[in-house]
Amino acid sequence: MAYDVIIVGGGIGGSALAATLAKAGQSVLLLERSDAYEDRVRGEWIAPWGVSEVRRLGLYELLRAAGGHHIKQHITYDESRTPETAESNPLPLEIFAEGVPGPLAIGHPHHCQTLFDEAVRSGADALRGVAVTDVQLGAAPSVTYIRDEVEHTAHAPLIVGAEGRQSMVRKAAGIKLQQNKPHHWFAGLLVDDVEGWEDTRQAIGTEGDFGFLAFPQGGNRVRVYGGYALDEKGRFAGEDGARRFLEAFRMRSAPHNEKIANGTPAGPLFSYFNNDSWTETPYTEGAVLIGDAAGWNDPINGLGLSITYRDVRMVSDILKNTTKGETPDFRPYAEERAERMRRLRFAAVLQATLDMEFDETARARRKRYHERSAADPSLGMHGFAIMGGPDSVPDEIFTEAHMTRVLEG
Repeated sequence: MAYDVIIVGGGIGGSALAATLAKAGQSVLLLERSDAYEDRVRGEWIAPWGVSEVRRLGLYELLRAAGGHHIKQHITYDESRTPETAESNPLPLEIFAEGVPGPLAIGHPHHCQTLFDEAVRSGADALRGVAVTDVQLGAAPSVTYIRDEVEHTAHAPLIVGAEGRQSMVRKAAGIKLQQNKPHHWFAGLLVDDVEGWEDTRQAIGTEGDFGFLAFPQGGNRVRVYGGYALDEKGRFAGEDGARRFLEAFRMRSAPHNEKIANGTPAGPLFSYFNNDSWTETPYTEGAVLIGDAAGWNDPINGLGLSITYRDVRMVSDILKNTTKGETPDFRPYAEERAERMRRLRFAAVLQATLDMEFDETARARRKRYHERSAADPSLGMHGFAIMGGPDSVPDEIFTEAHMTRVLEG
C-alpha cells in the first residue's frame, strides 16, 4: 500500500507528527512496536518554550484535557545556603514564554496514548504491535513490517524515523550519531503519596554526593531524578534500590524533600548515563529523523519533549508546504536543529558542572555562583535558555568566555 508518509515509532514525536499531518489531509501510516506504553523513566516535563510549540501544533488543549499540569515556580536549594534563603525568592515560571503559565507536566505513558489516539481520530492508519524488519530508502522508500504474524510492505516518498535512540531508520539512512562523554549517573523514579509537596513548585538542589530534581505531576505524584558520580555505578542497584534512592533525598538544605523520601515508588527506578548525542544532518533521500532518533540533549536539562515538539512542528510545516510530488527541503530544519542542540549542549555542560559535581572544589564553585548570580543575573542565562528556548538569549551566552565567567569568576 502507498502513503504520503510512513512514520516508524508511535511515541510522542511520531504520534504528534501523524496527527498533525493527517489533519492536513496527508495519508499517514504510523507504526508502533509496543501494544501498551510503559513507564521507562522518560521525560514528563515540557519547558515553557516547548509548550509554545505544542500550542503551534494545535495540541495544547488536548494535553490539558488529558491531565496536563502546569508548574509555576522554581526553587534551587544548595548546601551552601539555608532553606529560608533558597525559598525567599522563588523563580516565577510564567516569564519565559508569552501566554504560558509555566512548564507542562503529564505522565509519559498517558501522554503517548493520548497522542496515538489523536492520530487515529485524525485519520492516520495507526498500528500497534508491529515489528519493523526492513527499511529501504533512496528514490523508492519502503518499510517492511510484521503484524499478527503477517508480513506487509508499505511505500511512501518519505519515511520518518521517530523510534528513539536505537533508530532503525537512522541506521538505514547511514546517518552518524555523535556523542560526548558522560559526566555523571542520572536516575529517575515516579513517586506517589508525596503528601504536602506544593504541586505547582519544582525544585533542584545539591548536597553532599547527590543532586536532585523534583517535578510535581499534580495531586500527590512527583517525578524525581537524582545525579551521582560515575564511579558509583551500583549505588542504587538491588531490590531495595528505590527505597535507598528516596532516602538520598533527605537533605538539611531542602527539608521539604522529606515528603519525597516518605513517598511510595510508583514505577521502575532506572539509572543511565547523562550525555548528549546529535546528528549533523538528520535527513537523507527518502527519510528524516525527529526526536531522539535525531540525537538528544543531556537529561540534566529535561528538554527531550520540548526538542521533540519543535522537531515535529518544523518537519510538519515543511511537509505541509511542499507540493505533492516534490522533494521536501529539510535544510532549514537541519540548520536550526544543529544550532539548537549545540546551544543546549553548552547549557548542559554548565548545569552539570554546577549541580552534579560533589567535591570541595565543586562546593566552593556553587557557593560563589549563587552569591555572584544573585547580584548579576546574566550568569544564569543558560537557565533562561533551558526555560525560554536556546534562541531566547544572546549569542554570546554560548561562548567559552561566558562559561569561564560563570565557572571561574
